[in-house]
Amino acid sequence: PRAIHAYLDQYVVGQTNAKIVLSVAITNHYKRISNLHKDQEIQKANILVVGPTGTGKTLMARTVAQYLDVPFVIADATTLTEAGYVGDDVDSVISRLYNAAGNDIERCQRGIVFLDEVDKIARKGEGATVSRDVSGEGVQQALLKLIEGTKCKVSVQGGRKVTGADTVEIDTANILFVVGGAFVGLDDVIKRRTQGTSIGFSKQVESNTQTSEVIPDDLVRYGIIPEFVGRFAITVNVDELSEDNLVQVLKEPKNSLIKQRSEEHTSELQS
Repeated sequence: PRAIHAYLDQYVVGQTNAKIVLSVAITNHYKRISNLHKDQEIQKANILVVGPTGTGKTLMARTVAQYLDVPFVIADATTLTEAGYVGDDVDSVISRLYNAAGNDIERCQRGIVFLDEVDKIARKGEGATVSRDVSGEGVQQALLKLIEGTKCKVSVQGGRKVTGADTVEIDTANILFVVGGAFVGLDDVIKRRTQGTSIGFSKQVESNTQTSEVIPDDLVRYGIIPEFVGRFAITVNVDELSEDNLVQVLKEPKNSLIKQRSEEHTSELQS
């Protein structure tokens, strides 16, 4: 974990707590894969990252995959639909990971999938939907077995499975799923839980400047089905970047924008 954390520090500014949690969780995941004691089975712990846009959720997952030299793919949850409808099937995510692994099944089965914008597939209300929600609740249900671990057949060429096309069977039991989302409006759900709903002149308004930790019940109220929340044993909160952090992002990381610009300028002068 210390080695992963040190590598993350080179590229990601701030988010100290998130980096610690991710480093330990990912180390435990790969220790689980190479577990020599086969009599004791360890369950997979997928990771849910909650935080505002632009705080480094995708960057952290990509940097860890780069350090570990494992196949990595970023998928957008908004493009996914339930099987049989217009859009990408959930299996297409594994198909893309297979291609990223150079069509190597063993490497693919040790990869990392980052599913972005997962808050956009939340159902509209806390109760069950009356009409069929094929790009929201339907996608969550379709992802359940894939995230938990199942054997799925994916097209070798990528994209949708076509009758007669070559397919390969991928076991997703050892593929780590990291899902992230901004979850706009989740703060209001947390406030209702932490401050209560009582009203009146005697109601004391508490100023809560520090963001409270997200609990599974908050996500269910937001519109994520309980079964989907249950697949993620680890929830990570990422903080909004301050002005000082944004200045650090410009100057300090290994591939910072100022360093990139200065290298471009140097190469232009040399040419």
